[in-house]
Amino acid sequence: MSEGKKARPGFARTHQGPRGPWNPCHTDWLRHLLTVSGPAAEVEEFRAAAKGTGAVPWHLDLDAEEARLFAPMATEGADARALARELRAIIAARHDRVLASWAGPGTCPLDLHRLIPVPNAILALGDDDPAAQAWLRTHWGTTQKLRHVRIVEENADRRLRRSARIAIEFWSADWTPWQAILRLRREWAKLVFAIQPRYDDG
Repeated sequence: MSEGKKARPGFARTHQGPRGPWNPCHTDWLRHLLTVSGPAAEVEEFRAAAKGTGAVPWHLDLDAEEARLFAPMATEGADARALARELRAIIAARHDRVLASWAGPGTCPLDLHRLIPVPNAILALGDDDPAAQAWLRTHWGTTQKLRHVRIVEENADRRLRRSARIAIEFWSADWTPWQAILRLRREWAKLVFAIQPRYDDG
């Protein structure tokens, strides 16, 4: 994370738990450009494997959500309790839609959960559980799903015959997802993964 860099408006998120180098007070979203190149057939196979919805099917503790919503307005009595329950129902419906769409093909061209799936036992903990955050740091190198993922270039690599290259732009939370990149380099040995952080905020 670059020193003194500020989070973009609208993207800051307060983390729960103790502050530290892996748990900053606010999320700093960093823009990256990932270039994937190599044999055309391998690039196409990677594209198919990497495509997903971009969502992660975390378990959601609805009881805890309702309690969190109710707490700041508890003095309002029954009306506040009814409102908290209505909001819980809205959150539950939205979460159900996310889970239903996750199984679909999706349009996100670089879905880390498709490439490096979060185990079910970790998903059951919820995204803000310390053990879940530790798993993401260890295996992805970032503690949230990628955002604003899009292909900015795709063509044949003119330097080599029967080769191809794609460039994918994305934003990651606080860090470059080096652990994910290193694993992809191991598992897709015929491809070249070049990652370039962009600190100009585009």
